Amino acid sequence: MSRPSEPQGGDVAQAQAALQQMSNGYWATQIIYVAAKLGIADLLKDGPRGIHALAESTETHAPSLYRLMRALAGLGVFRENEAGEYETTALGRCLASGSPGALRARTILNGEDWYTGWGGLLHSVRTGETAFDHIAGRSFFEHLAANAEAAAVFNEAMASSTEGAARAVADAYDLSQSKTIVDVGGGTGAFLAGILQANPWARGVLFDRPNVVAAAGGLLTRAGVADRCDVVAGDFFEAVPGGGDVYILSWIIHDWDDDRGVTILKNCRRAMADNARLLVIEQVIPPGNQPSLGKLYDLHMLVLSGGRERREDEYRALLAAADLQLARIIPTDVPRSVIEALPR
Repeated sequence: MSRPSEPQGGDVAQAQAALQQMSNGYWATQIIYVAAKLGIADLLKDGPRGIHALAESTETHAPSLYRLMRALAGLGVFRENEAGEYETTALGRCLASGSPGALRARTILNGEDWYTGWGGLLHSVRTGETAFDHIAGRSFFEHLAANAEAAAVFNEAMASSTEGAARAVADAYDLSQSKTIVDVGGGTGAFLAGILQANPWARGVLFDRPNVVAAAGGLLTRAGVADRCDVVAGDFFEAVPGGGDVYILSWIIHDWDDDRGVTILKNCRRAMADNARLLVIEQVIPPGNQPSLGKLYDLHMLVLSGGRERREDEYRALLAAADLQLARIIPTDVPRSVIEALPR
Protein backbone atom coordinates (compact mmCIF):
# COMPACT_ATOMS: atom_id res chain seq x y z
CA MET A 1 0.00 0.00 0.00
CA SER A 2 1.20 3.53 -0.71
CA ARG A 3 0.07 7.00 0.29
CA PRO A 4 0.18 10.26 -1.66
CA SER A 5 3.64 11.82 -1.55
CA GLU A 6 3.95 14.74 0.83
CA PRO A 7 4.03 18.16 -0.83
CA GLN A 8 7.49 19.67 -1.02
CA GLY A 9 8.43 23.24 -0.32
CA GLY A 10 5.33 24.14 1.63
CA ASP A 11 2.94 23.75 -1.30
CA VAL A 12 -0.29 24.24 0.61
CA ALA A 13 -2.50 24.02 -2.48
CA GLN A 14 -1.03 20.65 -3.37
CA ALA A 15 -1.59 19.41 0.17
CA GLN A 16 -5.19 20.62 0.11
CA ALA A 17 -5.84 18.91 -3.23
CA ALA A 18 -4.35 15.64 -2.01
CA LEU A 19 -6.43 15.67 1.17
CA GLN A 20 -9.58 16.60 -0.75
CA GLN A 21 -9.04 13.66 -3.11
CA MET A 22 -8.75 11.28 -0.17
CA SER A 23 -11.82 12.79 1.51
CA ASN A 24 -13.89 12.34 -1.65
CA GLY A 25 -13.17 8.62 -1.85
CA TYR A 26 -16.76 7.75 -0.97
CA TRP A 27 -17.85 9.13 -4.36
CA ALA A 28 -16.04 6.39 -6.25
CA THR A 29 -17.14 3.74 -3.74
CA GLN A 30 -20.82 4.42 -4.36
CA ILE A 31 -20.50 5.04 -8.10
CA ILE A 32 -18.80 1.70 -8.68
CA TYR A 33 -21.09 -0.05 -6.22
CA VAL A 34 -24.21 1.00 -8.11
CA ALA A 35 -22.68 -0.22 -11.38
CA ALA A 36 -21.96 -3.58 -9.73
CA LYS A 37 -25.40 -3.85 -8.15
CA LEU A 38 -27.12 -3.09 -11.46
CA GLY A 39 -24.98 -5.64 -13.28
CA ILE A 40 -23.87 -3.15 -15.96
CA ALA A 41 -20.72 -5.11 -16.81
CA ASP A 42 -22.77 -8.25 -17.48
CA LEU A 43 -25.07 -6.31 -19.80
CA LEU A 44 -22.09 -5.07 -21.83
CA LYS A 45 -20.42 -8.48 -22.20
CA ASP A 46 -21.80 -8.98 -25.70
CA GLY A 47 -21.06 -5.49 -26.97
CA PRO A 48 -21.95 -1.80 -26.64
CA ARG A 49 -25.43 -0.70 -25.60
CA GLY A 50 -27.18 2.64 -25.45
CA ILE A 51 -28.51 4.31 -22.35
CA HIS A 52 -32.17 3.54 -23.02
CA ALA A 53 -31.44 -0.16 -23.55
CA LEU A 54 -29.41 -0.24 -20.34
CA ALA A 55 -32.11 1.63 -18.46
CA GLU A 56 -34.76 -0.81 -19.65
CA SER A 57 -32.66 -3.83 -18.62
CA THR A 58 -31.84 -2.38 -15.21
CA GLU A 59 -35.26 -0.78 -14.58
CA THR A 60 -33.66 2.59 -13.89
CA HIS A 61 -34.31 6.24 -14.78
CA ALA A 62 -32.52 6.75 -18.10
CA PRO A 63 -31.35 10.38 -17.54
CA SER A 64 -29.95 9.50 -14.11
CA LEU A 65 -28.36 6.32 -15.43
CA TYR A 66 -26.68 8.41 -18.13
CA ARG A 67 -25.16 10.64 -15.45
CA LEU A 68 -23.90 7.55 -13.63
CA MET A 69 -22.40 6.07 -16.80
CA ARG A 70 -20.75 9.38 -17.65
CA ALA A 71 -19.07 9.40 -14.25
CA LEU A 72 -18.04 5.75 -14.65
CA ALA A 73 -16.54 6.58 -18.05
CA GLY A 74 -14.59 9.38 -16.40
CA LEU A 75 -13.21 6.84 -13.95
CA GLY A 76 -12.24 4.50 -16.79
CA VAL A 77 -14.66 1.75 -15.75
CA PHE A 78 -16.72 2.02 -18.96
CA ARG A 79 -16.32 4.04 -22.16
CA GLU A 80 -18.74 5.97 -24.37
CA ASN A 81 -18.07 5.32 -28.06
CA GLU A 82 -18.64 7.62 -31.03
CA ALA A 83 -22.14 6.24 -31.49
CA GLY A 84 -23.07 7.36 -27.98
CA GLU A 85 -23.23 3.78 -26.69
CA TYR A 86 -21.34 2.40 -23.73
CA GLU A 87 -18.81 -0.41 -23.82
CA THR A 88 -16.71 -2.06 -21.17
CA THR A 89 -13.01 -1.58 -20.37
CA ALA A 90 -10.41 -3.67 -18.56
CA LEU A 91 -11.62 -2.14 -15.30
CA GLY A 92 -15.26 -2.73 -16.14
CA ARG A 93 -14.69 -6.37 -17.02
CA CYS A 94 -13.53 -6.91 -13.44
CA LEU A 95 -17.10 -6.15 -12.33
CA ALA A 96 -18.65 -8.91 -14.42
CA SER A 97 -20.19 -11.88 -12.65
CA GLY A 98 -17.74 -14.75 -12.37
CA SER A 99 -14.68 -12.62 -13.11
CA PRO A 100 -11.48 -13.60 -11.27
CA GLY A 101 -11.30 -12.06 -7.83
CA ALA A 102 -15.08 -11.74 -7.43
CA LEU A 103 -14.76 -7.97 -7.45
CA ARG A 104 -18.47 -7.57 -8.16
CA ALA A 105 -19.33 -9.28 -4.87
CA ARG A 106 -16.66 -7.36 -2.98
CA THR A 107 -17.79 -4.06 -4.51
CA ILE A 108 -21.37 -4.76 -3.40
CA LEU A 109 -20.07 -5.44 0.12
CA ASN A 110 -18.13 -2.17 0.01
CA GLY A 111 -21.26 -0.27 -0.96
CA GLU A 112 -23.72 -1.98 1.38
CA ASP A 113 -22.83 -3.79 4.60
CA TRP A 114 -19.27 -2.54 4.88
CA TYR A 115 -20.30 1.00 4.00
CA THR A 116 -22.85 0.81 6.81
CA GLY A 117 -20.14 -0.09 9.30
CA TRP A 118 -17.74 2.61 8.15
CA GLY A 119 -20.50 5.19 8.54
CA GLY A 120 -20.20 4.63 12.29
CA LEU A 121 -16.41 4.99 12.60
CA LEU A 122 -16.80 8.11 14.73
CA HIS A 123 -18.98 6.16 17.17
CA SER A 124 -16.35 3.40 17.40
CA VAL A 125 -13.53 5.88 18.00
CA ARG A 126 -15.52 7.67 20.69
CA THR A 127 -16.77 4.58 22.52
CA GLY A 128 -14.66 1.59 21.45
CA GLU A 129 -17.90 -0.13 20.44
CA THR A 130 -18.44 -1.90 17.13
CA ALA A 131 -20.08 0.53 14.70
CA PHE A 132 -22.03 -2.07 12.74
CA ASP A 133 -23.64 -3.43 15.92
CA HIS A 134 -24.57 0.11 16.96
CA ILE A 135 -26.17 0.95 13.60
CA ALA A 136 -27.78 -2.39 12.71
CA GLY A 137 -28.75 -3.50 16.21
CA ARG A 138 -26.97 -6.84 15.80
CA SER A 139 -23.50 -8.08 14.97
CA PHE A 140 -22.24 -8.43 11.42
CA PHE A 141 -22.19 -12.22 11.67
CA GLU A 142 -25.72 -12.27 13.13
CA HIS A 143 -26.77 -10.13 10.18
CA LEU A 144 -25.27 -12.64 7.74
CA ALA A 145 -26.95 -15.56 9.52
CA ALA A 146 -30.33 -13.83 9.13
CA ASN A 147 -29.88 -12.56 5.58
CA ALA A 148 -29.27 -15.23 2.95
CA GLU A 149 -28.61 -12.74 0.14
CA ALA A 150 -26.01 -10.81 2.15
CA ALA A 151 -24.39 -14.07 3.26
CA ALA A 152 -24.14 -15.28 -0.34
CA VAL A 153 -22.42 -12.06 -1.43
CA PHE A 154 -20.05 -12.22 1.56
CA ASN A 155 -19.18 -15.89 0.98
CA GLU A 156 -18.53 -15.28 -2.72
CA ALA A 157 -16.24 -12.35 -1.99
CA MET A 158 -14.36 -14.19 0.74
CA ALA A 159 -14.00 -17.41 -1.26
CA SER A 160 -12.48 -15.65 -4.24
CA SER A 161 -10.14 -13.46 -2.21
CA THR A 162 -8.80 -16.49 -0.35
CA GLU A 163 -7.96 -18.43 -3.52
CA GLY A 164 -4.98 -16.18 -4.26
CA ALA A 165 -3.99 -16.21 -0.61
CA ALA A 166 -3.98 -20.03 -0.59
CA ARG A 167 -1.61 -20.15 -3.55
CA ALA A 168 0.67 -17.58 -1.89
CA VAL A 169 0.73 -19.51 1.40
CA ALA A 170 1.40 -22.81 -0.39
CA ASP A 171 4.33 -21.19 -2.20
CA ALA A 172 5.76 -19.60 0.95
CA TYR A 173 5.30 -22.39 3.52
CA ASP A 174 6.51 -25.98 3.20
CA LEU A 175 3.68 -28.43 3.86
CA SER A 176 5.39 -31.41 2.25
CA GLN A 177 5.44 -33.40 5.51
CA SER A 178 1.81 -32.66 6.36
CA LYS A 179 -0.77 -35.44 6.35
CA THR A 180 -3.94 -33.86 7.73
CA ILE A 181 -4.61 -30.13 7.47
CA VAL A 182 -7.49 -28.72 9.52
CA ASP A 183 -8.85 -25.37 8.33
CA VAL A 184 -10.60 -23.84 11.34
CA GLY A 185 -13.27 -21.35 10.33
CA GLY A 186 -12.56 -22.27 6.73
CA GLY A 187 -15.82 -20.96 5.27
CA THR A 188 -16.96 -22.73 2.14
CA GLY A 189 -13.53 -24.28 1.61
CA ALA A 190 -11.80 -22.06 -0.97
CA PHE A 191 -8.60 -21.64 1.06
CA LEU A 192 -8.34 -25.30 2.03
CA ALA A 193 -9.07 -26.37 -1.56
CA GLY A 194 -6.14 -24.28 -2.76
CA ILE A 195 -3.85 -25.75 -0.12
CA LEU A 196 -4.90 -29.32 -0.99
CA GLN A 197 -4.43 -28.70 -4.71
CA ALA A 198 -0.86 -27.61 -4.00
CA ASN A 199 -0.28 -30.60 -1.68
CA PRO A 200 -1.95 -33.61 -3.37
CA TRP A 201 -0.70 -36.10 -0.77
CA ALA A 202 -2.50 -34.38 2.11
CA ARG A 203 -6.03 -34.74 3.46
CA GLY A 204 -8.08 -31.85 4.77
CA VAL A 205 -10.73 -31.14 7.36
CA LEU A 206 -12.97 -28.15 6.72
CA PHE A 207 -14.50 -26.84 9.95
CA ASP A 208 -17.02 -24.02 10.29
CA ARG A 209 -20.59 -23.26 11.33
CA PRO A 210 -23.27 -25.61 9.98
CA ASN A 211 -24.93 -22.96 7.78
CA VAL A 212 -21.55 -22.12 6.23
CA VAL A 213 -20.13 -25.56 5.47
CA ALA A 214 -23.49 -26.61 4.05
CA ALA A 215 -22.48 -24.67 0.92
CA ALA A 216 -18.99 -26.16 0.66
CA GLY A 217 -19.67 -29.34 -1.29
CA GLY A 218 -19.89 -27.79 -4.73
CA LEU A 219 -16.72 -25.75 -4.34
CA LEU A 220 -14.69 -28.71 -3.07
CA THR A 221 -15.98 -30.89 -5.91
CA ARG A 222 -15.16 -28.29 -8.57
CA ALA A 223 -11.68 -27.95 -7.08
CA GLY A 224 -11.19 -31.71 -7.34
CA VAL A 225 -10.44 -32.21 -3.64
CA ALA A 226 -13.78 -33.42 -2.25
CA ASP A 227 -12.51 -36.98 -1.94
CA ARG A 228 -9.64 -35.78 0.27
CA CYS A 229 -11.60 -33.42 2.47
CA ASP A 230 -13.90 -34.10 5.41
CA VAL A 231 -16.47 -31.43 6.20
CA VAL A 232 -17.20 -30.96 9.90
CA ALA A 233 -19.76 -28.54 11.36
CA GLY A 234 -19.24 -26.89 14.72
CA ASP A 235 -18.33 -23.78 16.67
CA PHE A 236 -14.67 -22.88 17.19
CA PHE A 237 -15.61 -21.09 20.41
CA GLU A 238 -16.54 -24.48 21.84
CA ALA A 239 -14.16 -27.05 20.33
CA VAL A 240 -12.03 -27.84 17.29
CA PRO A 241 -11.63 -31.26 15.58
CA GLY A 242 -8.59 -33.29 16.61
CA GLY A 243 -6.30 -35.41 14.49
CA GLY A 244 -4.52 -32.76 12.44
CA ASP A 245 -0.80 -32.24 12.22
CA VAL A 246 -1.34 -28.74 10.78
CA TYR A 247 -4.09 -26.35 11.88
CA ILE A 248 -4.89 -23.20 9.94
CA LEU A 249 -6.67 -20.03 11.04
CA SER A 250 -6.89 -17.88 7.91
CA TRP A 251 -8.29 -14.40 8.52
CA ILE A 252 -10.09 -15.58 11.64
CA ILE A 253 -8.27 -14.11 14.63
CA HIS A 254 -8.51 -10.57 13.27
CA ASP A 255 -12.32 -10.82 13.46
CA TRP A 256 -12.27 -10.94 17.25
CA ASP A 257 -11.07 -9.07 20.32
CA ASP A 258 -8.24 -10.50 22.41
CA ASP A 259 -10.43 -12.50 24.79
CA ARG A 260 -12.33 -14.27 22.06
CA GLY A 261 -9.19 -14.66 19.99
CA VAL A 262 -7.51 -16.45 22.88
CA THR A 263 -10.56 -18.71 23.25
CA ILE A 264 -10.22 -19.82 19.63
CA LEU A 265 -6.48 -20.34 20.01
CA LYS A 266 -6.94 -22.34 23.22
CA ASN A 267 -9.41 -24.64 21.50
CA CYS A 268 -6.94 -25.19 18.69
CA ARG A 269 -4.22 -25.95 21.23
CA ARG A 270 -6.44 -28.50 22.99
CA ALA A 271 -7.01 -30.27 19.68
CA MET A 272 -3.33 -30.24 18.69
CA ALA A 273 -0.83 -32.97 19.41
CA ASP A 274 2.47 -31.75 20.84
CA ASN A 275 4.15 -32.08 17.45
CA ALA A 276 1.41 -30.27 15.51
CA ARG A 277 1.71 -26.78 14.05
CA LEU A 278 -0.71 -23.87 13.91
CA LEU A 279 -0.58 -21.42 11.01
CA VAL A 280 -2.27 -18.09 11.65
CA ILE A 281 -2.70 -16.29 8.32
CA GLU A 282 -3.04 -12.57 8.96
CA GLN A 283 -1.63 -9.17 8.18
CA VAL A 284 1.04 -8.14 10.66
CA ILE A 285 1.12 -4.40 11.26
CA PRO A 286 4.62 -2.96 10.82
CA PRO A 287 6.04 -0.44 13.27
CA GLY A 288 6.40 3.29 12.67
CA ASN A 289 4.76 5.47 10.06
CA GLN A 290 5.17 3.32 6.97
CA PRO A 291 2.01 2.81 4.91
CA SER A 292 0.34 -0.53 5.51
CA LEU A 293 -2.91 -2.05 4.30
CA GLY A 294 -3.09 -3.68 7.73
CA LYS A 295 -3.47 -0.28 9.39
CA LEU A 296 -6.61 0.36 7.34
CA TYR A 297 -7.92 -3.18 7.79
CA ASP A 298 -7.47 -2.67 11.53
CA LEU A 299 -10.11 0.07 11.41
CA HIS A 300 -12.22 -2.13 9.12
CA MET A 301 -12.30 -4.76 11.85
CA LEU A 302 -13.03 -2.13 14.51
CA VAL A 303 -16.20 -0.94 12.78
CA LEU A 304 -17.44 -4.32 11.53
CA SER A 305 -16.68 -6.99 14.11
CA GLY A 306 -14.84 -5.45 17.02
CA GLY A 307 -11.70 -7.31 15.97
CA ARG A 308 -8.30 -5.93 15.07
CA GLU A 309 -5.11 -6.40 13.10
CA ARG A 310 -2.06 -6.83 15.31
CA ARG A 311 1.68 -6.22 15.57
CA GLU A 312 4.16 -9.06 16.00
CA ASP A 313 4.46 -8.49 19.74
CA GLU A 314 0.68 -8.58 20.09
CA TYR A 315 0.47 -11.91 18.28
CA ARG A 316 3.27 -13.25 20.44
CA ALA A 317 1.34 -12.33 23.61
CA LEU A 318 -1.96 -13.66 22.25
CA LEU A 319 -0.40 -17.02 21.38
CA ALA A 320 1.38 -17.26 24.74
CA ALA A 321 -1.97 -16.82 26.51
CA ALA A 322 -3.14 -19.97 24.68
CA ASP A 323 -0.05 -22.03 25.59
CA LEU A 324 1.46 -21.53 22.13
CA GLN A 325 4.71 -19.92 21.07
CA LEU A 326 5.36 -17.85 17.98
CA ALA A 327 8.06 -19.67 16.02
CA ARG A 328 8.43 -17.43 12.97
CA ILE A 329 6.61 -15.08 10.63
CA ILE A 330 6.89 -15.80 6.92
CA PRO A 331 5.84 -13.12 4.39
CA THR A 332 3.93 -14.11 1.24
CA ASP A 333 3.30 -12.51 -2.14
CA VAL A 334 -0.04 -11.13 -0.92
CA PRO A 335 -0.70 -8.78 2.02
CA ARG A 336 -0.85 -11.66 4.50
CA SER A 337 1.85 -13.45 6.46
CA VAL A 338 2.12 -16.97 7.83
CA ILE A 339 2.48 -16.79 11.60
CA GLU A 340 3.76 -20.22 12.63
CA ALA A 341 2.96 -21.23 16.20
CA LEU A 342 4.03 -24.35 18.10
CA PRO A 343 2.83 -25.88 21.38
CA ARG A 344 4.80 -24.65 24.40
